[in-house]
Amino acid sequence: MKISIITVSYNSAKTIGETIRSVQEQVYPDIEYIICDGASKDTTLEIINNFNNLGNIRLISEPDKGIYDAMNKGLKIAEGDVIGFLNSDDFYCGPSVISKVAECFQQTGCDALYGDLYYVDHQDINKVVRIWKAGPYKKNSFKFGWMPPHPTFFVRKEVYERYGGFNTLLKSAADYELMLRFIYKNQIKISYLPIFMVKMRAGGVSNASWKNRIRANNEDKFAWKLNKVTPYFFTTWLKPIRKITQFLIK
Repeated sequence: MKISIITVSYNSAKTIGETIRSVQEQVYPDIEYIICDGASKDTTLEIINNFNNLGNIRLISEPDKGIYDAMNKGLKIAEGDVIGFLNSDDFYCGPSVISKVAECFQQTGCDALYGDLYYVDHQDINKVVRIWKAGPYKKNSFKFGWMPPHPTFFVRKEVYERYGGFNTLLKSAADYELMLRFIYKNQIKISYLPIFMVKMRAGGVSNASWKNRIRANNEDKFAWKLNKVTPYFFTTWLKPIRKITQFLIK
């Protein structure tokens, strides 16, 4: 089973080295690594090329229309049976993550899987500031504000071929819309892999201010409308509220 990992980058020189290293340290033997760079103006490309001395990175570097457009570019060229995304400031928790992903797909026959995620301090990556323990999926989980951490979400390529990629009408919630479309609307077979898979640097744009949170909430509502499914009246407000519990889990 070949697994494609796609990283989208733009002016990511401060963090992308850790991201690439965590992919290249995976012990799983059949990984295709794709980096879709938006024509970075800092030293991002130089860093990528330094890591690519073995020729094991497929690199695209050209202007794009945002992160989800770049993700769609990666999807178009990915050759793996299974596809996952790793942001340019995130990294895997250890070298056996992808091996465990492959094992879960093979044992369960699932269409997609997800796991748990650590938020770490942006400067001190050894300091955990939040814990996203996703838990098993239930039929109406999305209606109660649940979603899996997107960097832990691995999906068979055939699911993307059947149901499409990221909707670029959305600027901050296209990953939420895609998972809502796949899991809730089209009821793909999904498995929960109860391990911490990814460390993500804290500081997401959608939560940077109340204005951004309201904008993100409106996009969440639009995601339900696009899919012609109806949430509860409190669904999209429960989604950010659930994040508060991530600071309480130890």
